[in-house]
Amino acid sequence: MDSDQVEQRPARDWKATDVICVDQPELTTAERLYLPQVFGGLATTFRHMFKKRVREQTVVQYPEQKREMRKEIYRGVHRLNRDEQGRVACVACFMCETACPAHCIHIEGALSPWEDREKYPIKFDIDELRCIYCGMCEEACPVDAIELTPEYHLVGSTRDEMIYDREKLLMVYDRTKEDKPRKGPAVTGY
Repeated sequence: MDSDQVEQRPARDWKATDVICVDQPELTTAERLYLPQVFGGLATTFRHMFKKRVREQTVVQYPEQKREMRKEIYRGVHRLNRDEQGRVACVACFMCETACPAHCIHIEGALSPWEDREKYPIKFDIDELRCIYCGMCEEACPVDAIELTPEYHLVGSTRDEMIYDREKLLMVYDRTKEDKPRKGPAVTGY
C-alpha cells in the first residue's frame, strides 16, 4: 500500500484537563537506601519474637498438639458422600472431573440399577498428590456428592496409596460424617 493511499485521520484535540502530570517524589538519602523499611521490618520481627503471648498463639508442638481450625471452611482430604439409603450419592455427571484444574479426578460411569438416577460411578479416583485442594469439584457437583473434609493428616509411603478410589473415599465419609455433616440436596431432582 502506497503512502498516498493511507487514510489520514484528524489528530485529536487534547485539552489541558485530559493530561495529568505526575512528578517523581524526591527521596532522602535514607529513603534511597531503604533504611526506614529495613528497620521497620526488623522492629516487627523482634516484636513478634519477644512477645510471649504471640508466640504461644502461633507455635504448636505437632503432632502432640493440634491447632483448632474452622471446619466449615477448611479444605482437606476429599470424601464421597452417601445418600439416605447408604449408596454413593454421585450421579456420574462428570462435572467435578471437568471443573478440576489439576485434572486429578477420574470417573467411569455406568447405568444405574436404581430408579431414582440415571447413572452412578463404577470407578471414582482422586489423585491426592496431584490435587491443589481448590474446592472447584465441590462447587461444581450438583448433588453435593464430593466434599473436602477438615482432615489434614494425609500420609502415604507410595504414590498408589495416595490415589483414593471410591471405597477409600466412602471410608473417609464414614469417618468424618460427624465432624462435617452433609448439607447437600437429595440426589433426586437435581
